[in-house]
Amino acid sequence: MQFILACVSYAVGLGNVWRFPYLCQMHGGGSFLIPYMIMLVVEGIPLFYMELAIGQRMRLGSIGAWSSISPYLGGLGIASVVTSTYLAVYYNVINAWAFWYLFHSFQSVLPWAECPVNSNRTAYVEECEKSSSTEYFWYRETLNITSSIDEPGSIHMGQALCLLLAWLIVYLCVVKGTQSTGKVVYFTATFPYLVLFIYLIRGVTLHGAINGVKYMFTPKLTELTNPMAWINAATQIFFSLGLGFGTLIAFASYNKPNNNFEKQAIIISIINSATSIFASLVTFSIYGFKATYSYEDCLERMKLLLLNTFELAEDSIKVDNLEYWMTHLNTTYPDQFASISSKLEVCDLEAELDTAVEGTGLAFIVYSEAIKNMEVSQLWSLLYFFMLLMLGIGSMLGNVAAVITPLMDSEFLSKRFKKETINSMVCLLCGLIGLSFTTGSGNYWFSIFNDYATTFSLLFIVLIEILSVCYIYGLKQFEADIEMMIGHRPNWYWKIIWAVVSPLLIIGLFIFYITSYIMGGTPTYQAWDHNLGETITKEYPVYAQAFIGILLVSSTCCVPVVALITFIKKRGQHSEHTVSTIAKA
Repeated sequence: MQFILACVSYAVGLGNVWRFPYLCQMHGGGSFLIPYMIMLVVEGIPLFYMELAIGQRMRLGSIGAWSSISPYLGGLGIASVVTSTYLAVYYNVINAWAFWYLFHSFQSVLPWAECPVNSNRTAYVEECEKSSSTEYFWYRETLNITSSIDEPGSIHMGQALCLLLAWLIVYLCVVKGTQSTGKVVYFTATFPYLVLFIYLIRGVTLHGAINGVKYMFTPKLTELTNPMAWINAATQIFFSLGLGFGTLIAFASYNKPNNNFEKQAIIISIINSATSIFASLVTFSIYGFKATYSYEDCLERMKLLLLNTFELAEDSIKVDNLEYWMTHLNTTYPDQFASISSKLEVCDLEAELDTAVEGTGLAFIVYSEAIKNMEVSQLWSLLYFFMLLMLGIGSMLGNVAAVITPLMDSEFLSKRFKKETINSMVCLLCGLIGLSFTTGSGNYWFSIFNDYATTFSLLFIVLIEILSVCYIYGLKQFEADIEMMIGHRPNWYWKIIWAVVSPLLIIGLFIFYITSYIMGGTPTYQAWDHNLGETITKEYPVYAQAFIGILLVSSTCCVPVVALITFIKKRGQHSEHTVSTIAKA
């Protein structure tokens, strides 16, 4: 049970709450569920099964496990450690943001509920008026963001302290070694479900929530012919389950030799995907509420504009006859109507629902926008951001375990340092690097890590993993190992998926990713313009592009480099042995 909860706590993370709903919305609601479920069956569960089997059989972290299969594969474990280190460095920043919002929830009026007044106390801050109170709190109060990546800015002390707190909690959870995290996951794995259930009850009772739920389950079947829908479904399964990081291998290495990982792989994968759909139901009910609120607010503004401009009776224009009055007044008073044309807005509920927000925008802007309009908003804010913390910390424990376990397997380190010392060194190093994300330009560097540090490398790592198991270690040997552990060999389905379907699918994803990167031109990012009160698209400067290139190759190059070094060493040893034999002769 503890192992299942650890895997659930790691696999079920922030991506279930923000990325899956975004993809579901982008690809036509219910129609996205079809490729998603297919990819779960042919990619997610089989690869999850394979990594658990490797960890339990080898009883080592990722470096030791792959080196045991073949000395030439030691770089595969190092690549997983490097990728997990990148993830650990920036992922805990999200927990720092969650702490920031959580602490600011203990106020009589939520600070993102209204714009602050300017220094003269004569009007609201201009930047906030041009954007919104929630966007202002995110970009200015939380990030204190600069206008481009070229302007580094100073460290945000509040964020730095929140990051320090986030790393302190992670350290306390793993201080006695990765096995001690098992006690923590009883809470981190179960509490988010309680909050999601409470939010579901609250969400579906909100005004307009049904509009969001209908949007989610109304399929746009044309999306099934869109290759990007299938690619995004595959990658969401791939990254949501955490394949390739080495975490699953690390967790499984602590299992009993006869543990039934086959059953656990199926259960955990299904729980993970069911959570994504469950969280989407909650999210789309919130979407519906926010979209309906914005739509009706737009109608009210247009109603007041017409009443004030044409001096009509207050009860003459209602929301349901607004369109009629706009047509009537435009026909009757064309000159006067033309004078307010710049102030007229198009109020469209479907357009509000179509506005998709990804990642941190969904978690910290859209949700906070909805929360501020709820009754007892402080309570809902506390629940939501505490839930984000539990999801984030649960995933962080897995990320850190993927780094620490292989380091503990190293004779060089384990003989010279205690467990606690290695744990401290990992947390301290990652925390110090993470401070760079608390600067004014830190969010732009966060986006670079989020977009480029893991995607390419994980595709490469998992492809080499599955090819190594099937064609270097040998599928028959792997079957025998599984039989030794769980009492029976895997059936024909698992073998076909491992040997043929998954490699071809991952190669296809790999080629698509490389092609998209090359054909996409200069990489761009969204920069905050405080004068306009909105984000604008800018190209990354040359040094940032070079850094992206380093991120892309730094982990993947470990595989061929270690294999080459091993080959040279073996060749040198063979030459020495040959010379020694000739000398004796």
